[in-house]
Amino acid sequence: MAKKRSPARTSVRRRTTSLRAGAKKKPSPARKATSRKAGRKTAPRKAAKRAAPKKAKTGRASARRPNEIFAPVKGAERREIGHVLLEVGRAGNARVKRMVYPAGFRWSKDMKPVVGTELCMHGHVGFLVHGEIHIEYPDGCVVEHRAPQIVVIDPGHDGWVVGREPVVMVEFDFEGDTIAKLGLPSSHTHAPGLGPNSVPS
Repeated sequence: MAKKRSPARTSVRRRTTSLRAGAKKKPSPARKATSRKAGRKTAPRKAAKRAAPKKAKTGRASARRPNEIFAPVKGAERREIGHVLLEVGRAGNARVKRMVYPAGFRWSKDMKPVVGTELCMHGHVGFLVHGEIHIEYPDGCVVEHRAPQIVVIDPGHDGWVVGREPVVMVEFDFEGDTIAKLGLPSSHTHAPGLGPNSVPS
């Protein structure tokens, strides 16, 4: 004879089946936490933008700062001659000069009418702080000087500022005894192998 199933066992199986079906529909707390973490990871760009430090605006601040290259020299005698700003201070038997040549300056155009000679007959020894200047001698030799550079210019020359920037040069001289005391030649001479329009290194 076939055995009859008891109603109690049938109800237990139905409950187990319903519980399994309900477990599939409702996500576990662990899965919810994982999905939340995954949701947080999907938008890291906004957080990175907020956390990134703001760049300091240095353009305007630096523009407001005084430029020491052009600032007045303390304790120096200040005057302008032939559009050149000249500041002179004494150092023992010598003079220290800071000279500012404006853009567009040329000795034969700006200084010649003041001095009254055909060429600049001064010897120049110093340091070119800012800008570029070209020196031309009667034999056609052109020497280019670009900052920063130590400068030695023989007497008997013309010169002009190159570009839109002014030229700033610090010179040392002994007034009328500059050529003799600094051992400069009385006129321009070429080094071996250099010719007109040469640019010595």
